[in-house]
Amino acid sequence: MKQFGWFISIIGIPALVLAATAAWGQPGMGPGGGQGRGWGAGGSYNRMYNPKTVETLSGEVVSVNKFTPGKGMSYGLHFTLKTDKETIPVHLGPGWYMEKQGVNLAAGDKVEVTGSRITYQGKPAIIAAEVKKGDQVFKLRDAAGVPAWAGQGRRNR
Repeated sequence: MKQFGWFISIIGIPALVLAATAAWGQPGMGPGGGQGRGWGAGGSYNRMYNPKTVETLSGEVVSVNKFTPGKGMSYGLHFTLKTDKETIPVHLGPGWYMEKQGVNLAAGDKVEVTGSRITYQGKPAIIAAEVKKGDQVFKLRDAAGVPAWAGQGRRNR
């Protein structure tokens, strides 16, 4: 067994690095979030955002929760918004990005949300582009719906 120790060291370490790199590159894993699927701008979840269905709603946060919008994606954050007319889920973005931005929403907060009205799992929802809470403004997407986190974790070229 001792005679194979060097072989395991030579093969094992690169294999471990390769496995870790492959896991990091999976859709929804860490910054960047997988551009083909997952949280990336070209992913099927983000393609649901439609600039033609953008509206602004005001109301009170009922609850804040984690959710996973698709297979292979890391968790995201959403909150339930109670307006004068409806109670609707508002999807924010990937948890890692929201935490990095210091977004701190809690039940009872009064907010104004601008985003795209979608149908998610057969029910109405909003994918937020911007959330205002008091004098704080959290910009999550541009006017075309491109996520603010798109390209995060990549070096500038």
